[in-house]
Amino acid sequence: MADEPDEDPDLAVPIGMFKDIEDLKAKIAHLTAQVTALTGRGGGEPGEASAADGEEGEGEAGGEPEDEDEWQYPPFILLLESPLYDDELRALIEWVEGVLVPGYLAEPSADARWCHLWFEHTVAIARLHAVWLAWQELTDPVSCGYTGPSAWHRDHLDPALAQLRGSSGPFSGCTKGEHQIGHRLPSVVPSAWSHTEA
Repeated sequence: MADEPDEDPDLAVPIGMFKDIEDLKAKIAHLTAQVTALTGRGGGEPGEASAADGEEGEGEAGGEPEDEDEWQYPPFILLLESPLYDDELRALIEWVEGVLVPGYLAEPSADARWCHLWFEHTVAIARLHAVWLAWQELTDPVSCGYTGPSAWHRDHLDPALAQLRGSSGPFSGCTKGEHQIGHRLPSVVPSAWSHTEA
């Protein structure tokens, strides 16, 4: 027949491909173990895949979480209530004061403001928490490779610090020795939805 090939195709698989497949399997097992540890469904150490993990993946059609109402990943800090909020804020303060302030913040100035009581500014808490969550993810070479820190600086840290430390940021009323948390509270803004035609 004219549609059949003249000779059988070469189905030999390069030996290096088997190594690549085994590497991918190991990475998938590691990521599965991390997800299990983060979601609280497993009892093993991070990085250890159990036999039950493989069985669950085969048995569950969609792989959906058991309880959809429960947070599966660290939630945004402003959505937390005490005592979870207090615990998350305490951890954030440790990171900001231990990593961010000594490593990235120079002496405050008119062009680069900073408030030593930053944790009393809700906007600062929100932005710094988002930066911290990204830092936790993007500084792990297993999950993001070696370019994660560069992406963290470019996409998260630099824009957040520009917003926080700018002349119109949440620290704009704070100067050395003075702290103001109410200086940026907006007044009532007229809304098109609340106006009725006369």
